[in-house]
Amino acid sequence: MSTQPLSNQPRPMDFESKSMRSNRARRTATNYFVSGLCILATVLVILPLLAILFYLIYKGASSLNLAFFTHIPAPVGETGGGMANSIIGSGIILFLASLMGIPIGIAAGVYLAEFGRGTTLANAVRFTADVLNGVPSIVMGISIYSLIVIQQKHFSALAGGVALAIMMVPTITRTTEEMLATVPHAIREAALGLGVPKWRTAISISLRTASPGIITGCMLAFARVAGETAPLLFTAFGNQFWSFKLSEPIAALPLQIYVYAISPYDEWHRLAWAGSLVLIVLIMVSVTLVRIFANRGVLKGGS
Repeated sequence: MSTQPLSNQPRPMDFESKSMRSNRARRTATNYFVSGLCILATVLVILPLLAILFYLIYKGASSLNLAFFTHIPAPVGETGGGMANSIIGSGIILFLASLMGIPIGIAAGVYLAEFGRGTTLANAVRFTADVLNGVPSIVMGISIYSLIVIQQKHFSALAGGVALAIMMVPTITRTTEEMLATVPHAIREAALGLGVPKWRTAISISLRTASPGIITGCMLAFARVAGETAPLLFTAFGNQFWSFKLSEPIAALPLQIYVYAISPYDEWHRLAWAGSLVLIVLIMVSVTLVRIFANRGVLKGGS
């Protein structure tokens, strides 16, 4: 009886190699498929943003000139004019909002992550932040109108800054808490083991380690309130002239865009598109500059 040569018989390693190759091919195909889905999702998110940006450039770029950045709005029926006072007014209101909202938001986040874990007060602060994060902006404007504007008996830039600051606080608070939660406990324990007080550990170790994420949260909050119109209608109210006093009504770019957009004049519609483009560009530039400084270590305490 003849037997098949041993060298021609299939070996277990051959079956194992085929199985490994099949698994590798399946994993590679799955990897490419999921990567393609991620790329597709990214494109679907970016395309509307690019479409809005390019449409704003198409509609508003032709209306930008030196007068737009140096002149105040022209009277009704006259051509020309600009939004110089609105640009400065938006800068003042956003500066006030950041000056009040960012420290409060970061302090609340530090308390939630470092000192108030599991306490009733921390749960109440966290719940309040989540609720405020979902409150419509017009409700915030009406609230500040009742608390500040009616008491002062006039609109003011300060009231507008307070309204936007309150809207910034929840986002910054929750972002700060989440970013501090990512800091390893071993770092805190090492600092405490060296005799560093807990408050100093939170400020010098935890905050500095989590600063990139906290800065991102501050930028998100800033970008969110920079284009808000409803709260400013009840607080800053707007102004067609130059105004730098915090106790008086002040112009703001979103307010001026709103007034021009609902008007029946084509000239004002043209300026509204230009103002929208400038508002988007100012937000993008400010956020980009903060990100550049953060990456270079200026805002992280690096050298």
